[in-house]
Amino acid sequence: MFGPRFITEDRGQLYRDMREQHGPIAPVTLIGDIPAWLVLGYRELHQITGNPGLFTRDSSVWNMWDRIPHDWPLTPMVGRQPSILYEVGERHERRSALVSDALREVDPFELRHHSEQHADELIDAFCGRAEADLVAEYAKKLPALVLARLFGFSDEDATTLLPRINAVVDGSEGALEGRQHIQQAMGSLLRSRAITPAGDVATRMQTHPSSGEFSSEEILEDMMVNIIAGHQPSADWIGNSLRLMLTDDRFAASLGGGRASVGEAMNEVLWEETPTQNIAGRWTTRDTQLAGKRIQSGDLLILSFAAANADPQIRPDQHSFTGGNSAFFSFGHGSHRCPYPAQEIAEGIARTGIEVLLDRLPDVDLAVPEEELAWRPSPFLRGLEALPVTFTPTSAVGGRA
Repeated sequence: MFGPRFITEDRGQLYRDMREQHGPIAPVTLIGDIPAWLVLGYRELHQITGNPGLFTRDSSVWNMWDRIPHDWPLTPMVGRQPSILYEVGERHERRSALVSDALREVDPFELRHHSEQHADELIDAFCGRAEADLVAEYAKKLPALVLARLFGFSDEDATTLLPRINAVVDGSEGALEGRQHIQQAMGSLLRSRAITPAGDVATRMQTHPSSGEFSSEEILEDMMVNIIAGHQPSADWIGNSLRLMLTDDRFAASLGGGRASVGEAMNEVLWEETPTQNIAGRWTTRDTQLAGKRIQSGDLLILSFAAANADPQIRPDQHSFTGGNSAFFSFGHGSHRCPYPAQEIAEGIARTGIEVLLDRLPDVDLAVPEEELAWRPSPFLRGLEALPVTFTPTSAVGGRA
């Protein structure tokens, strides 16, 4: 999964080739020649995510741990951690309910206000110079700033957190230090809200009726998961949607009108270039058969949301317009799917960010040929390295009241 075809070439064609050769489940190797299964089929992915007893999220049952070196770079992705991502059973259900309830109370009007304000501030920084990189200067900043505000951080704290969140997400230099900084900041915020409650996610996480069932470390970890995991997919959702609107004839005619095609473009991206492409994973709790393959107890299954979305059995015409169909796997399925309130928050941030940008810069256009746009080299996420654009310079608005 880290070979050149997976990283640099047309990944859609790769999924088609793998499906033709192996069917809906294909054998793959990870760094260090570690074997795993890549689930390509829509129905198979639905079956796996709907049966947590057979396909668990508990990675402690993995049959490859004796081959994994202590410094294996994918350990943070598959190693058991004290966050909700690796919880199972009834305890996961209760923990998930706590997170969902805390996020559900986010006021949609407050969400839009914060999103518009930060979007304007970011656009103000480059709107006067006629060119910008909408990934580095906009998409990779907006979600983290808004989420930090919703969780309870001040704008000053959010600005400090932003580069650390991006370092953790990118796995770049400073990622470990960045995680430590975020962890310390989260801990400080939770301690502060324990003394002085407020109308934010941090307060609701600690005052939820079931919060006493979980340690302070677990609540802190779940706060970190939501702000880190919520940022990058939202950032890529913005960048990938803008790319589609700037390069696809289906949206070009209404681009100048701004809002008309935003929802359609965002929906198409979740089918065609979903930000979360592949996720590790699930582990079998006993020997089983799946799509004609013998899966041994403890095998790792990597879920390919992108390949499932393009499964010809459920989407025969890959070039057809989905027309608002939202049966994609982009947010997962089953007990470990992205919580609905988190999905709504991500959509609110992304949609508002795109709408404000098109309102402010109605003649935005690509600054390079489409074929020069490059995807980040990750088999798990799908996002652009950069999105250089040009536009008519405008004046800063200084944020919205």
